Formats: sequence, C-alpha cells, structure tokens
Amino acid sequence: MTFFMKIALAQINVHIGNFEENFLKIADYITKAENQGSDIILFPELCVCGYPPRDFLNFDDFIDKCYEVIEKIKPLTKNIAVVVGSPSRNPKIEGKDLHNSAFFIYEGEIKHIINKALLPTYDIFDEYRYFEPGTEFQNIEFKGRKIAFTVCEDLWNVGNDNPMYKACPMDVLIKDKIKPEVMLNISASPFDYDHAAGRIETLKANTAKYKIPVFYVNHCGAQTDLIFDGGSIVVNANSVVFEEMEYFVEQMRIFDLDEVINSAKTQTEDHVQPKEKIDLIYRALITGIKNYFEKLGFKKAILGLSGGIDSAVTAVLAAEALGSENVMGLLMPSQFSTGHSVTDALALAENIKIKHETIPIKNIYETIYEELNPFFENKPFDVTEENIQARIRGLTLMAMCNKHGYILLNTTNKSEAAVGYGTLYGDLCGGIAVLADLYKTEVYELVKYINRDKQIIPQNIITKPPSAELRPGQKDQDTLPPYDILDKILYQYIELHQSPQDILALGFDEFTVKRTLKMVNSNEWKRYQFPPVLRISPKAFGFGRRMPIEGKYLS
Repeated sequence: MTFFMKIALAQINVHIGNFEENFLKIADYITKAENQGSDIILFPELCVCGYPPRDFLNFDDFIDKCYEVIEKIKPLTKNIAVVVGSPSRNPKIEGKDLHNSAFFIYEGEIKHIINKALLPTYDIFDEYRYFEPGTEFQNIEFKGRKIAFTVCEDLWNVGNDNPMYKACPMDVLIKDKIKPEVMLNISASPFDYDHAAGRIETLKANTAKYKIPVFYVNHCGAQTDLIFDGGSIVVNANSVVFEEMEYFVEQMRIFDLDEVINSAKTQTEDHVQPKEKIDLIYRALITGIKNYFEKLGFKKAILGLSGGIDSAVTAVLAAEALGSENVMGLLMPSQFSTGHSVTDALALAENIKIKHETIPIKNIYETIYEELNPFFENKPFDVTEENIQARIRGLTLMAMCNKHGYILLNTTNKSEAAVGYGTLYGDLCGGIAVLADLYKTEVYELVKYINRDKQIIPQNIITKPPSAELRPGQKDQDTLPPYDILDKILYQYIELHQSPQDILALGFDEFTVKRTLKMVNSNEWKRYQFPPVLRISPKAFGFGRRMPIEGKYLS
C-alpha cells in the first residue's frame, strides 16, 4: 500500500557549538512541521553542532553535547520523523573516531544512522581530517515509502564520474532490494557566486540517472568566512526543479511527495530563484557581516571612511547588515588628503545615515616622524613614511574599537590583497575583511548595483582615480597595472590556477604578467596575518587557499 507523505525541508541558521540555541531552533521547526501535518522533517548536515566545527571535533565533551541534543530531540518525534545532521562515534576500532552522520529519529528512537561516504578534502573542506567514510548503504522504509538517504557530497559523484572518489552511494542504493522512490539529502553547501547553479545541475544529473526525485536541504546563514545561501531544492524525476527555496533566508517548506512525483508528468519549466551574480554577492556579504557580529555578540562596527570606493561600499553593506545607527565612519585626513576625499566621505555618511567623526592624523604623524627622523640617516621619503600614516590610522581605529566596543571592518579588496598593496598593522587591520574576495572591477560592479535605484554612493567617489593618499598626487596606478588588466591576470592565476605561459597565451604583456605573479607570491606573508575573508568566489584567500610563505616559485 502507498501512503501519502509530506516532507518538510528546514534550512536553518545554526551557531557552531551553541547547542542549546541550536536545539531550541530545531525543536521549534519540528513543532511547526508536525502542526502542519508533515510526516518527516529534514535539517541540514551537522546542524546539531554547526558546520564546520573543525577541531572542536577533537574534544570528547563536544561530541557528548551533540549526543545530548539528539537525546532531547527524541521525545519530539512521537508523531513525526526527524532527520538531523550530527557527528557520531565510530563503533569500530579501525579508522577515524567519528562519522559525519544523518540521524533518523522516530517514535522516540534512533531508527537509523546514515554515515556520509564521500568526504570532501579540497578547497575549504577538510572532512577526512576528522571523519571515517561510511561504507554501508541501505535504503529505508518509512510509512510505506522507500527512501534513499545521503549526506551532501554523497550526491556529487553521479554515476562514479567524479575522479576524486572511488564510490558512488546512489549506484549502490538504487540497486538495493528495497528499491527507492525518492532521494533525501541533507547538506552544508557553502555559497559562491557560481555554486547555486552548479548545485542544481548536480541534483538534476542525479534525477536524470536514477529516475527518482530528490529533496535537498541546505544550511542558511554564515559561519565566520563561510556563507551558506540556503536555496534548498526539490527536483522531480524528469530533472525539472519543482521548487527552489529562497536564498539567505531561514525558512521551512513542506512538500507533498506524490505531488512532486506526479509533477514529472506535467511540469516542464524549472521553478528557481534568480541568480544574478552581483545581487547574490550583495546579499551574501550582508549575511556574512550580520552573522559575524551576531555570533560574536557584537553590535557596532567601525571603519575608516576615506572617500574612496572600497570604504564607501563597505559602509553601505555594514549599514544594511547592522543598521545605520550601529556603524561609525572615521575620517582620518592627513596632509596628503585632498579636500574632496573629506567631502565625498561626509556625503556618503549623510546618504546612508551613519555616525561619523574626524580625527586628523597630520600632527600625530609629525610627532612620530620627529622622533624617528634622527634614526632614518637622512634617507629620502619613501614607503616608510607612507606606512607610518597607514599604521597611525590602524592604531586610531583599533583604539576606538577598544574604547567603544566596535569591531573594525577591513575595506581591502581582492586585487589589493593579492598583490600586497596594503600596510600590515595599518589598513590591513580588522575583525573581518568584507571585500577581500572581490576584485576591484567587481567592487565597481557592486557600486552600480547599490546605486541602481538612486545615488547612494556619490558620483565623485565612483569616477575619481583610486588613491591611498599617502604622498602628494599618489594614484594606485602609479604602483599597479590598470585594474581591468590586473584583475584578469589575477583571476587566471588565483581562480583558474593558470601558469604564466597559459596567461601569456591569452595576449597579456609578459612583463605585466611576471610582475603581477611575483607580487602575489611574494606577499603571502601578509595574507597569513590578514583578517578572515568573507568568501563569495570559488577561490578565496584564507582556509581554502594554502600557499607557502617562503616559496620561491614565481617570486
């Protein structure tokens, strides 16, 4: 006999190690799903403890607390099945101590534990460091329906086509004596601007091969540098998206399994969310800022407001994420600052209604210079004096943070971070780097998006040549190649891992290519001391890009 079944997908925002709050949120959604007649509710991968827990997994107490949450969930499952992601202890002596698991809980009992088989160990992922891969695959019967359960990456090796893996769980599950009629997958799939579309294609490939629908639930929210966009998906057996849930919004949706199955006969067009790159980036960065502050327990942000485009964009994003009343813009003009830098910064502050103060640094600089000059041996003005100014600004901003409880927002973009165009302990200070995964040319694209309805960022900020204003008449392009050329070279090298020869074959100037790559590799030491970078691209600086500091290659 076939029974009707309602499946709830709950894309929730959890907090790593905040077990009580995570449980309360899970419990609340269980109650909502049960009240709306759901038979089963799916929560994301490792939602009990938060993803990625990283070396917290080495602590027995941390794992004990995960099991305590599971025990608290059990009484809530009298009338509804609950699937939650959590680490589980490996009962075998061999292998790693833990599995990355989905717990299937019903009628107050753990009915099944499904262990993730494919453990990603690339870019930002390092799961094999902690987990033993699952090797046993078996479908589940629940209320007369036959279900194949998988965890995240287990669906990313369709038909054993991914060369990183030797197994394909679904190839085994589809041949099980209990032939599945639906795939259910719990996931923690971080955002980048290409991933949402790629994720859909992967799920479509599964439905095309196995001829059954898939229900996929994803994390929502941010954990330091990683942003999760939600976008949970239901795809029918004809590889048509039945529905894609919203991006960057915590929510639950309930689906009728038979309606999804029958939609394969009638639905011919995908029901998906818009995927405009800059819109996704804008929303991702706001989510990243907002969650970073909330989860650290801070409310107020400060940034240096220079009158330049990077600080302007950062200020706009912060005001949207935290509320204008919680953002302070600090102007720190020097003897080299132009008058329009101050007026542009003030105009921006007025437009977005943030607080602002001005602390000139000319006198502070002159005092420090007077003290140091006897030791400079009459050497001419150079980067030393420039960096003193940048470090005065960094010191001033950090002093305001300490005194007033601010978190400093770093305004460095990816182009600058890549080539080391910034001062360590100066303008590279900060609690979180908001724009450091956006090339300068992408920052300009973001400005157009911000100003799409009205001018929020003043036109002069957009049109004037970028400058650090640390010496008379300074322009970025005095030191760097033009950004439209620089960014294309950087993208080829950083995102696509192209060699100098490959990049030269695209028509770029040899001197510019070699100079650019040398700057990238010789400034790794700076990036090791850089704040966490909000990840919005397929290859961000930080945990997902690991380069030696003292390597000679291309430096």
